[in-house]
Amino acid sequence: MLQPNYKPAILLLNTVNGTYGGHLLNSALPLTCIYRKGSYNRASRNNPQDSTDMNIRSFLAERVRNAMSDVGIPNDYSPHLTIGKKAGFGDYQANGAMAAAKAMKTNPRELAQKIVGSLDLTGVAEKVDIAGPGFINIHLANDWLAQQLTVAAAEPSQHDNPQTVVIDYSSPNLAKEMHVGHLRSSIIGDAIARVLEYSGDNVVRQNHVGDWGTQFGMLIAELEIHLTEGEKADLALKDLEGFYQQAKAHFDADATFADKARNYVVRLQSGDKQLLSLWKQFKSVSLRHSEDIYNTLNVTLKPQDVHGESAYNNDLAPLVSELESQGLAVKDEGALVVFLQELADKNGKPSPVIVRKKDGGFLYATTDLAALRYRTGQLNADRVLYFIDARQALHMQQVFTLARKAGFVDEWVSLEHHAFGTMMGPDGKPFKTRDGGTVKLATLLDEAIERAAKVVKANPEFSPEEAATIARKVGIGAVKYADLSKTRTHDYIFDWDAMLSFEGNTGPYLQYAYTRIKSIFRNANTAMETFDGVLRIEAPQEKALALKTLQFAEVIEQVCAEAYPHLLCTYLYDLASLFMSFYEACPMLKAEIDQETRASRLQLSKAVAETLSQGLELLGIEVMERM
Repeated sequence: MLQPNYKPAILLLNTVNGTYGGHLLNSALPLTCIYRKGSYNRASRNNPQDSTDMNIRSFLAERVRNAMSDVGIPNDYSPHLTIGKKAGFGDYQANGAMAAAKAMKTNPRELAQKIVGSLDLTGVAEKVDIAGPGFINIHLANDWLAQQLTVAAAEPSQHDNPQTVVIDYSSPNLAKEMHVGHLRSSIIGDAIARVLEYSGDNVVRQNHVGDWGTQFGMLIAELEIHLTEGEKADLALKDLEGFYQQAKAHFDADATFADKARNYVVRLQSGDKQLLSLWKQFKSVSLRHSEDIYNTLNVTLKPQDVHGESAYNNDLAPLVSELESQGLAVKDEGALVVFLQELADKNGKPSPVIVRKKDGGFLYATTDLAALRYRTGQLNADRVLYFIDARQALHMQQVFTLARKAGFVDEWVSLEHHAFGTMMGPDGKPFKTRDGGTVKLATLLDEAIERAAKVVKANPEFSPEEAATIARKVGIGAVKYADLSKTRTHDYIFDWDAMLSFEGNTGPYLQYAYTRIKSIFRNANTAMETFDGVLRIEAPQEKALALKTLQFAEVIEQVCAEAYPHLLCTYLYDLASLFMSFYEACPMLKAEIDQETRASRLQLSKAVAETLSQGLELLGIEVMERM
């Protein structure tokens, strides 16, 4: 069995293959993510209560695997533990006996019986039975679930083998204002950064902004004119999009200005102090535009996370020289090109990667190679995750392949491109303004807050400030959740009415589920934060809700491995839905309910509320006391 700190080489693009624990996983994924909270050793088999933040699936998988070893099944065979799908067939099911029996040429049901005979789940399961040809059904004990849920209320444990994970996301072009095309990268990347950080990894955020290149000669030349006329940089760049359009029009219409702009590019890249000063002013004002968006979106990117294209300027020439000296980069029609046979097309033609143009300029591939070298050499990354849209798949594949081939990245470092689809309008085409223009992200978020203010009927008790806060949290949360709840590799339709609905799998529905639990505690004249009741699990709705709440750790583990935020969204929606069923079947505040039952159900409700709050926080969505 692979050890928890195993670090294989990986080049991951878009899809996942293979299975572990009943979930689709890339067989080459670094298993630190898979085992981080489920790495129970054999010594723990007699004490299932010694862990906080219990990952039930991993714990049971380890127990079953131990039993499989006891009956002589080689370690190559997984217990294939999955969550039970049908009522009456157990809370979890181990399906590994069939595959092992086939290889061992024995009867699968008899082998399953031997596994069960050696399986020690004393105090954990109320019953273990066998169904069909050898499915092992595990029915967990109510008292054990109650005890685990009580323990899980403590701070989550940190795994023993944290990784340094560098995450490249958002990455706007500083020459223009952020638009809707930056939304998915920003919020998906941020959600994964939060989840990995929560799980104990050292997360290094990298905002690879476009702050270098030929367009900056044009922009600096335009800014110089405004400053000469007495304007301050902040005033001149107040409308960043308008400033860019003005500079572009000036560049296209005035040959003298265009020549000056081209000359400025050369001088800027050569380190001209005056032009660097103007460039820094432009960059500073532009970054403040992005920071305002991040603050509104509740995205955790900070100014210190910006490490743009310009940061690698001094390493581009040396990097290209190294590629030449290794014989990887060769001249082709004046340019320097690397031909990757590893990515050859169906006709055997190698994939070309231009690392230096004929005129001596460098390309995105060169900068991305330098970035990878920095992230692994200076930041000591174990994993590097890129949240870039699917259209860049070939580019990322080329960069990953060349980085390994040139020795810029150690073979055990995990390089992962987590692609995402496009936000589409109601017409099924990329989301645009009515006149076909690009939708500014700031405008979209303002509209979300305005629409939420109309949807959320403000309680007369709310002050204008509190009503505004609720509208902001609901509006921004709705936009983010509508995106994050979709499988990131798919395109999705942007629909205001659907995302702001209080019904179905939406952000407002989950926010409301949390506030509803808070209102229950207010009606009970009890502060939820300090409440401490003894949990008993009796009704089937209580068991289903407790089990789902405890499965939070399993979902977090899977999100760590696969970087799919929708898995967490689906879990939270299922949890909220189960709570509504529990609330209808198991009253808490009626006069005829005895105190012990009331306290137990309130305790279970508290665990659900805390899980909803934590899960939404990991998605970057805020909750509120009332709405």
